Amino acid sequence: MENKVTPLNPAAAALLEEALITPLAFDQTEQFQGVLSAAHEHLLNRIEDERLDVDSWAPDTIAKYVRMHTAAFVQEWRIPVNEEEMELVAAALHKELTGFGPLEDLLLDPSIEDILINGFKDVHISQGGVLRRAQQRFTDDRHLLRILRRILAPLGRRLDDSNPMVDARLPNGGRLNAIIPPLAVDGPMVSIRKFRKDPFTPAELLAKGTFDHAMHALLNAMVLGRCNILISGGTSSGKTSLLNALASFVPHDERVVTIEDTAELSLNHPHVVRLESRLGGADGNGVVSIRELVRNSLRMRPDRIVVGEVRGAEVLEMLQAMNTGHDGSMATIHANSPRDCLYRMEMLAGFAGFQGSEESLRRQIASAVDFIIQISRLAGGRRVITSITEITGVTDNLVTTQELFRHESFYDGENLERDRWIGLGFHPHCHKLEPFRQFLRSAGAESYS
Repeated sequence: MENKVTPLNPAAAALLEEALITPLAFDQTEQFQGVLSAAHEHLLNRIEDERLDVDSWAPDTIAKYVRMHTAAFVQEWRIPVNEEEMELVAAALHKELTGFGPLEDLLLDPSIEDILINGFKDVHISQGGVLRRAQQRFTDDRHLLRILRRILAPLGRRLDDSNPMVDARLPNGGRLNAIIPPLAVDGPMVSIRKFRKDPFTPAELLAKGTFDHAMHALLNAMVLGRCNILISGGTSSGKTSLLNALASFVPHDERVVTIEDTAELSLNHPHVVRLESRLGGADGNGVVSIRELVRNSLRMRPDRIVVGEVRGAEVLEMLQAMNTGHDGSMATIHANSPRDCLYRMEMLAGFAGFQGSEESLRRQIASAVDFIIQISRLAGGRRVITSITEITGVTDNLVTTQELFRHESFYDGENLERDRWIGLGFHPHCHKLEPFRQFLRSAGAESYS
């Protein structure tokens, strides 16, 4: 077939002209983006002119086609690039056609926890709890929006002027949140939270220094003893990872129902029923809330109910479930301390229309929740349990607590920051832990003053 020169639109031609005037460094420069944008348009025009069904091709066939026509494009436009630089353009074009462009490598890297995009030029990633700027970038806002819509298309979600915000669960288990102009002033803003294919086990968290051996024993006993547990912490503090780990202690002959806004939990357990809320359509119909799912889960014969995050009216149903025979239930909640966690539950219950007195609500909370585990992300990205607190009852109209373990940081002889946990001289009062007293003593999880 005779090769023909496909005319470029003025925007792509201007980018290409800029790339030709300035020597190309190909180190994520504007020149590289100009060549990539022009070559991408050239390739798409050629595929459309030749009416090719690229989607049906094998990956190797697509790679060869892209490499061949990238070389032809570079030669046709006399772009001063060497063989290695041309391969970089071809590789980027291949990701544009078959994957998610600049996001492809970031999405495939298992060490990356979060991808944060603040406009097309500014991409940050979180690895090991540490945030840093990534080399990847997009050509312009249109390029970024094209990739976002490609990600969302199989999920049946839209991102446009009529729907400028979207929150979606990715097929690989991650979560994507995007907001675009006019709501986002400086261009599209995207947050992608990734999750490990295999969740952390308690042994892995112990090795990473999230808690120590005595706390490991106490956590194990709390789950086996069917204590009701709230995991409290800030954003990206490790609440979901800890919840996944604790679920591995649940006996395999129990039925666990998980309820989430966006399915993030991946429990290492053989009998899990996963429920996810629904936002509804553009007309607002078809909404299914977390509260409705918690209410429905009570009819599903659960041994334990796990709520991914308590953030609204579902707090009342969760408290009722914990108080009506569903011991061993767990949930996470956003709060900066165990005391703040209690205040937040009271506030959410008030917003949900709780009709009783303040004292009756506090008695219900104290009766339902046995332990609050506080987890935090420290400087340097370390995620550690900073407190294990037991709820002991209500006195003088206040929920009473006792802290069993507390985290402290210290500097060793080499001036390196280290972690340690202090047992505060109390033993748990929770009667559910009675069968495990000897086990806890031998593990050092019960310390007496």
